[in-house]
Amino acid sequence: MRLLAGRQRSWANCGAFLYLRYSKPFNGIQNMRSLVNEVVKQYLKLRMLRIERYMQDPGAAQERWLLKLLDTARYTEYGKQYNFHDIRNQEDFARQVPVRDYDGFKAHITRMMHGEWDVLWPGEVNWYSKSSGTTSEKSKFIPVPYENLFGSHIAGSWDALALLYYNKPDMKIFQHKNLIMPGSFEPLSTYPKTRYGDISAVLAYNMPAIGRAFYLPDFETALLPNFEEKIERIAETTCRRNDIGMFGGVPTWVIVLFRMILEKTGKDNMLEVWPQLQAYMHGGVGFEPYRQTFKDLIPSDNFVFQEIYNASEGFFGAQCDLDKGDMLLLADTGVYYEFIPMEEWGKDHPKCVPLADVETGKNYAIVTSANNGLWRYLPGDTVVFTRKYPHCFRISGRTKQYINAFGEEVMVGDTDKALAATCNQVHAVVAEYTAAPVFFNGSAGRGGHEWIIEFEKPPFDMDLFCRLLDENLQKVNSDYEAKRFKSMALDPLRLHAVPTGTFFRWMKSRGKFGNQHKVPRLANHRQYVEEILKIAGESVL
Repeated sequence: MRLLAGRQRSWANCGAFLYLRYSKPFNGIQNMRSLVNEVVKQYLKLRMLRIERYMQDPGAAQERWLLKLLDTARYTEYGKQYNFHDIRNQEDFARQVPVRDYDGFKAHITRMMHGEWDVLWPGEVNWYSKSSGTTSEKSKFIPVPYENLFGSHIAGSWDALALLYYNKPDMKIFQHKNLIMPGSFEPLSTYPKTRYGDISAVLAYNMPAIGRAFYLPDFETALLPNFEEKIERIAETTCRRNDIGMFGGVPTWVIVLFRMILEKTGKDNMLEVWPQLQAYMHGGVGFEPYRQTFKDLIPSDNFVFQEIYNASEGFFGAQCDLDKGDMLLLADTGVYYEFIPMEEWGKDHPKCVPLADVETGKNYAIVTSANNGLWRYLPGDTVVFTRKYPHCFRISGRTKQYINAFGEEVMVGDTDKALAATCNQVHAVVAEYTAAPVFFNGSAGRGGHEWIIEFEKPPFDMDLFCRLLDENLQKVNSDYEAKRFKSMALDPLRLHAVPTGTFFRWMKSRGKFGNQHKVPRLANHRQYVEEILKIAGESVL
């Protein structure tokens, strides 16, 4: 009752503030939009109080969510199988419930998609996020019950906005239009009540009507199944607007859209097209290779880039300090987290570390139990914690995206950082890249790494770029540095610069063309580099 009374007082104070500020007559629609933005700003201030609580004590929120999730699912088939009703703490949970990847849940999810109730989560689940990741050729279908949709994805979105407004109180996100680039969804042919698609499409379809007033494109365009048609229509319908304040989407496809718009308008940058631009929420891939391109497209020192981590399984993180390149773990949005140290990866029964026991500077594979019915699930992402209280992290890669052919343990975070440093040194800009090992060739041969890079702005000296990239990778990864010492174990890296559009053609040839598909940065095999070199017309090693 005291909590309820406190909330009532907070909203009363909010209302009094708005009355005093906006008691004068409205001056048209702009005043109305300002009022809406101010209402949202006051709500986000209240939400920030809750965020600050779990920043200081994430363990309490995590313990509460674990018990709440277990209690909700105790009568499901999975809950009965693993005796959820007997679990009292995280130790019981780790002992009784196995860690599984998607294949461990695939049979359960298939039954759920065909209408079975109470399998992994109570009731019938009709929405599924289709995710193929970056390396797997198989599609994954992640359940999205309404508890997950509103309690994780949408709740996480509000937390991200609260952090954004906290850092930048002059934000006017709800005073202008906001552009998103969602995917599409479709009914399951064998059970049409079930619908599946990109998580962005699921969110767009279930967006409250009041929210749609602030977002572009229109609903019909947003859910077009043909991505090329969609991006062309978005460019056509937004290139003459001047009221877009924020946008979101995977960097690769946003850049494609912006170039189409600049070509249509004849403008030099996006601020000439959309003068109200304030922020970009980005995620899904490492942003450093794209940062300079976006700075050229949006030449403003006041423009804000906020990284978010909204996976198909839930909304996991958002940048809380815009001056630092890490994200706050969202500990109170329907997800219980565990972490597998790198030395435990690949084991049948890996030992997991709870959030309270993580160490900074170490690579962990993330394990989630969430209000989507996936218990101790491996999404495939890896993270490194940068600080504690608040628990902030950066995405270091994926459990299937790394190079460790010679004990060098190179992760995507390493290559992103080395590439960004090199580009800064020689004033080059990279559009896309991938890398793979060059395996030993005979008893006298040495291994190495082979990179394929598509440049936005190529360096003036490719040999210098290659040498600096190799040196910078040694600086950020001591294991790679040790293997490169005097070229005793590894040769200097090799680099291929491929023509513009090569990666798009390769992704399209794989059936992975669209805003939810990302280029795999690293692989511990040579399949990708050989396919790309073939498309680029180069000889394959």
